Parts: sequence; C-alpha cells; structure tokens
Amino acid sequence: WLITGCSSGLGRALAEHALERGDRVAVTARNRASVADLAARYGDRALPLRLDVTDPESVTAAVQACEAVFGRIDVVVNNAGYGYLAAIEEGEDAAVRALFDTNVHGVVTVLKAVLPGMRDRRSGKIVNISSFGGLAAFAATGYYHATKFALEGLSESLAAELAPLGVTVTIAEPGGLRTQWAGASMQQSP
Repeated sequence: WLITGCSSGLGRALAEHALERGDRVAVTARNRASVADLAARYGDRALPLRLDVTDPESVTAAVQACEAVFGRIDVVVNNAGYGYLAAIEEGEDAAVRALFDTNVHGVVTVLKAVLPGMRDRRSGKIVNISSFGGLAAFAATGYYHATKFALEGLSESLAAELAPLGVTVTIAEPGGLRTQWAGASMQQSP
C-alpha cells in the first residue's frame, strides 16, 4: 500500500488497519517524523516516507522508494487533503489555488507516478478519498466542495480508462468522521 496523508485522521487509521492485517504500507506525510512511530510499532512492514502531494519530486521519490523496498504498489489511497471555509465571494485566490493544488492536482501527481507500474502489471487498486461533500454542497464550503466534485469526475473517468487494464478505482465518500478535518486540517478565510 501507499497511503498519502498518514500523519493523522483517516489516512493514519487506514494505515494502522492495513498494518494490523499484516500488510506492508508506505505511510507518508509531509513531515516524515509524524509517521516514524508506525515504523517503530510495525517494523519493516511500515515504510515511513516524506511525501508532499504538491511537490512532484517528493511524490516521485516516495513512489520509487516504495517500489524499491516493497517491489511494487498494489493499492494507492489518495487521502491527503484539507478543508477551507469561505464564502465564494471571500475566498482568497492564493488559498483557493493551494486547496486545489492539494485536493485535486496532488491526486493527479500521485496517479501519474503510480500508474505506469500498475499498467505494466495489469493490476492494482486506487482509492480516492472524496467526501459526501463531493455529492452535495453547502454554504461556506464551496471551494472544498469544488475540489471534491472535481475528484469525483476525475475518478469516474479514470475508472473507465483503467478497467481494461485490470486496475480498479474506488471513490470513498465519507461523511463526518472524528478527525482533525474541522480542526487542524481546516483553513478559513479571514
């Protein structure tokens, strides 16, 4: 497995679950130290890697390291992301671009790095973490919803493209979870 955004929340919970099952997981975060405890707990089944989805070089390095250590990547979970509270009129251009860079463009960067190996093996699973917010929208979170609606469309097209190659795509659309999404993982327009 290669899971993005494992420092907390859903990404960390997924990583711990896969590791508890006995699977091998590249646990990634922008700050490698935030996932080092997983390697201490699970040994060589947990590979802590620095991965910032907005930095293509770090994505490439993480994918290469995962493939070098584990031999291949069977499952990719595109989990890294965050929320942004702002009325559409109040959204700050730089903050909105950064949100899209993480929640949409970051997913694309990871996909482009892992798909050649999956295509060559004609197998693999991709799980894109969207949100209930990719199906319905509410006031003050329009930009977040826009990123998740984009991820929905991207994932549906990707599934059609990859089905003949033996690679599956799953869109996870969770609702409210007890994570830091509304805390440390939430930014807000002033």
